[in-house]
Amino acid sequence: MLLIATFIFGILSLWMLVWLWRDIRNRSPGQKRPFFSLLNQYLTLRAESVLSLLQRRRLELSTKNIQQVQHDTLLCRILRNRNTEYGKLYRFSEITDRETFCSLHPLTRYDHYKDYIWRVAKGEQNVLISERPSVLSMTSGISGSSAMLLSTRTTANDFHQGFGVCFHSMLNVYPETRNLQRTAKFFYPPNWINSESGIPVGPNCLSPMTSKRKLNMYSTPAAGFEITTEPEALYVHLLFALKDRTLGMLEASFASIVYHSFAFLQSKWEQLIEDIRLGRINPELNITDDVRLKLSSQLKPDPRRATELAAEFGCGFDGIAHRVWPHLNLVLAVDSGSNELYGSHLKQFYCEGVPIYSPVYAATEGLIGVNLWPEKEQRHYLLCPQSMFFEFIPADCCNEEQPQTLFMDEVKESELYELVVTNASGLYRYRMGDIIKVVSFHNQCPVVEFKYRQGQMLNVRGEKITEATFYQTLLRAVRQWPGVVLLDYCCVESGLLGPFCGSSDPHYEVFVEIKGVRNLSEDQRYKLDQCLQEDSVLYQSFRRKGSIGPVRVHIVAPGSFKELMNFIIANLGTSHSQFKMHRVIRNKEFLDFIQRKVIS
Repeated sequence: MLLIATFIFGILSLWMLVWLWRDIRNRSPGQKRPFFSLLNQYLTLRAESVLSLLQRRRLELSTKNIQQVQHDTLLCRILRNRNTEYGKLYRFSEITDRETFCSLHPLTRYDHYKDYIWRVAKGEQNVLISERPSVLSMTSGISGSSAMLLSTRTTANDFHQGFGVCFHSMLNVYPETRNLQRTAKFFYPPNWINSESGIPVGPNCLSPMTSKRKLNMYSTPAAGFEITTEPEALYVHLLFALKDRTLGMLEASFASIVYHSFAFLQSKWEQLIEDIRLGRINPELNITDDVRLKLSSQLKPDPRRATELAAEFGCGFDGIAHRVWPHLNLVLAVDSGSNELYGSHLKQFYCEGVPIYSPVYAATEGLIGVNLWPEKEQRHYLLCPQSMFFEFIPADCCNEEQPQTLFMDEVKESELYELVVTNASGLYRYRMGDIIKVVSFHNQCPVVEFKYRQGQMLNVRGEKITEATFYQTLLRAVRQWPGVVLLDYCCVESGLLGPFCGSSDPHYEVFVEIKGVRNLSEDQRYKLDQCLQEDSVLYQSFRRKGSIGPVRVHIVAPGSFKELMNFIIANLGTSHSQFKMHRVIRNKEFLDFIQRKVIS
């Protein structure tokens, strides 16, 4: 009997190995990688898909009783920190429900926490939260200067949970992403510093290096993620991505990163294909010898691939992504909000025909929502009821200092609200400044669309032109400029220019980077002002009264906005991986920089 059982077990084991080998082969067409490399990725994908399914089920369950889940989320945050200095000040031990919380604690903004956070950074214990923060996270500074927030292990776990849910949605909607193809991950590690007490200070972004088992899924070798300078890191990411004809996905935090990567490729493709032809790391790259040695060991001369790439680049860059990577399945990057313009460029030019999935709605404060509908053109996000405790201020009441708030189970479809969050990292009833629209409900949970940030609103006389409104108006005006393609833009209120703005009436100055023409006539520039009057009754009223002057449009030199991005990052100390373009500039130094780039 034992002999028969052993024989049967051997046959089943052999059958399982044959099935595994065939499944791996079917999922890796055209791959020239070692079998154990494919097996590693296969097992990682299997494990991640199972984990993501469990995370999706957990989220689904939480959306079916949001009042109880939000109650539990709030009390978890409050009870954990009730014995801190802050918790005692605001009587956390007396809080048993959301109504008591709102009666004992005011709505807050960043200035409320600034001194507490600095004390934590210096090493004081039990001030704002009961645990030592894992990171002092710097915000992107899109509404002004960069701010420091606390980040804990719970915050990081929420992000992992959210991305797990998105991974499940991606696999279901785009089943070809289950194939054993590598991903080009455009990531730039920040330059970390330590606070006085030794806490790391930097952006709140997930590094590929935090999950060693996933590194085999990326086209860039591990050493490439050690390069801290953006031009060199980008060159290496592109070099290894271009070598891989079977590449399956392009991934970055934001669509702007993918867009700028293609713009960089457009200017450096001849050098890149020469390096592929010779199987080398470009000798001019400013990287350490140790990293160069590790990367060089992964390269071999590939004249055939270099010739193939040269032929495609020689035909132009329309739809270049699918031409150099014929098996490309997806671009994974956030393309909502200030990144909508870059997402549009990718869809219409570089990545024509390749779907883009915008997975999460997140901020330095934590995970806010996840996109369960990758295939939809509109970017809608399901709020995550276990990530934060949410409150909502009706948009009409946003100017009030302490308005009445609504809870998650009280909001209404099609209404606009300002988000208020209580997170796991010491922010309580915190006004983020994000305005969202409730577009539907998933079970009991609101599904929202990000509309704009209050700090990115144009307002010189009380007309309040939102970022979303201005962007759509600008696009409509550009359509009336024959042959013009809008590449990038930003605005400024004339008050920032000081007494030498050239007009006594307040107005907007708009800086655009365009292609297709070298100049615009005054009539063409005035089209933008006309479109604004058509789209905003209040703006039109002020214009007719002469209370607001006409919009002034300036054309900047090619590449100016990439340079502006680098300048802002250097000044704010943020990271390329978290940067969002400032559509309304509030900083005089940034304004002076873009003014120097004006050519017409």
